[in-house]
Amino acid sequence: MPFVAFYHTHKLVVVLFILIYLIKAILLLMGNKDALNKFNKKVKIPEMIVSALLFITGIIMLNNIADFNLIFTIKLTIVVAAIPIAVIAYKKYNKILAVLALIMLISAYGLAEIFKAQFGKRQVVTEVVTDPANEQYNARVHGAALFTAQCIVCHGADGKASFSGAKDLTLSTKSADEIIETIKIGKNTMPKMAGIYSEQELKALADYVNSLR
Repeated sequence: MPFVAFYHTHKLVVVLFILIYLIKAILLLMGNKDALNKFNKKVKIPEMIVSALLFITGIIMLNNIADFNLIFTIKLTIVVAAIPIAVIAYKKYNKILAVLALIMLISAYGLAEIFKAQFGKRQVVTEVVTDPANEQYNARVHGAALFTAQCIVCHGADGKASFSGAKDLTLSTKSADEIIETIKIGKNTMPKMAGIYSEQELKALADYVNSLR
């Protein structure tokens, strides 16, 4: 599944990109220009590679998204604005701009996670019957669609993958209620879905997860 690979590569380079600028911001805030200059020299090539990968994987991700909403637009705008601000900040040794750029990048990452959750849900709405009152409604099919749209990226199609620290769902001993609670509050790198999915959707998803055992 190429898209999954690109997604995780993109996520990794985003984290590395933010980490590089976090270290730079700390050094700048400490007023240690010599250390900052040395760090800039050491990470110059790695930073160029990370930036290139960020751009390439970002373009690929964009090509796989047909639905742009307000959150995604804001996220994209923040990223585009943050990079030149960061460049100016470290050239001018401007602490305020450096912190601003870092906050913007971290915020963009958070918005990306929110968009991912909402985008996955919208995909399902157009693919399967989601109304329990409809005689064609099938909770297992509904749950499978939700899983494919939202969870497959980390858990894999069979629930056995372990991307981003995901657990092997085929070995899970959790009850449906426990699964629902985990989905709601999130765990480790898994974002919380409370408010994203309805109770019916959570039940359908938990039912499907249990079927993977």
